[in-house]
Amino acid sequence: MKLSWNDPTLRAIVYQVLMVGLVALGIYYLVSNTMHNLEVRKIASGFGFLGREAGLPIGDSPFIDYNPTRSYATALAVGILNTLRVAVIGIILATILGTIIGIARLSKNWLLAKCALVYVEVMRNLPLLVQLFFWWALFLAALPEAVRGVVPPNLFGLVFLTKSGLLYPSLIWHNSYWWAVAGLALGILAAVAITRWARERQARTGQIFPSFWAGLGAIVGVPVLVNAIFGAPLDFDYPVPGPFRMIGGGVVSPELAALLIGLVMYTAAFIAEIVRSGIQAVAWGQWEAAGALGLPRARVMRLVVLPQALRVIVPPMTSQYLNITKNSSLAVAIGYQDLVSIAGTILNQTGQAIEGVAIIMAVYLTISLSISLFMNWYNKRIALVER
Repeated sequence: MKLSWNDPTLRAIVYQVLMVGLVALGIYYLVSNTMHNLEVRKIASGFGFLGREAGLPIGDSPFIDYNPTRSYATALAVGILNTLRVAVIGIILATILGTIIGIARLSKNWLLAKCALVYVEVMRNLPLLVQLFFWWALFLAALPEAVRGVVPPNLFGLVFLTKSGLLYPSLIWHNSYWWAVAGLALGILAAVAITRWARERQARTGQIFPSFWAGLGAIVGVPVLVNAIFGAPLDFDYPVPGPFRMIGGGVVSPELAALLIGLVMYTAAFIAEIVRSGIQAVAWGQWEAAGALGLPRARVMRLVVLPQALRVIVPPMTSQYLNITKNSSLAVAIGYQDLVSIAGTILNQTGQAIEGVAIIMAVYLTISLSISLFMNWYNKRIALVER
């Protein structure tokens, strides 16, 4: 076979090889130049510092038993888990709130629709950082400190609001509770089986079975029954007033609460518009056809319109989920110790800026790619299949 430069396939291969070579050469130059400069300036490099004692206090560590004598690696793990906690809770709450507001935007009730419109316009046009500062300052200014003789706002003497955060009764864990966890897994499997059976039954007979309530009963009832048979009684650690502050129970810090409220309310405004546009993308004939069958409007929305609107809603929703995850890095502005805050402190203590920034980039890249992969899988699963 005679090679000719006039062959477009050959030219394409040569250009691609040259481009890959130039990129590899550029990366090699940057890495070697950086390592040389670090060596000349006697700046330590590598990730060996992760094994050293951190000496870093972290106030919010619900998943790892952390103290300042633990290593830098443990401190970073706490920061990663705190970031994941904000991302997961924020995504769930923003989806629920945004969906409700998006549907409210299309309500026939004039007042409800206008209130939803005002919410969307106000929240979308206020910078997120300003909203975070507002909620954080509101918590610090409006809530009292729980000192002797001062009763903070509370709910039946069980849940308290103070400058220290939201205090609530926390469950005292017993090993026998693992039976209840196994029961919960069994209840979820039972709910899935009930849902599939109900769909097949409806397809055969046309009769509707209340699968949601039956599944919810299985998810709640099975672990409760299993715990009643094999487990221990429920024991709680209740918050009580101390000499200088509330003691006992669990706590949601003001920083975490402000971050979650700000992220959820800000992102929900964008999700609401996505949901509204997705619903409006469904042909009006679908509403008319479902209405002709005698279905109430709420059931038409849930069973007919929303399933078709998802193919329009899911792709832009992925971007909003990624925004929640990345915007959680603004937590450093209000003092919540997430990955960026802890890694920044470690960076200042060790002086190893390149490694610290590389860890932050790797973690956020991993989380973002995981969200994208899941949403792409879900988008393909719900896509309409043409026959």
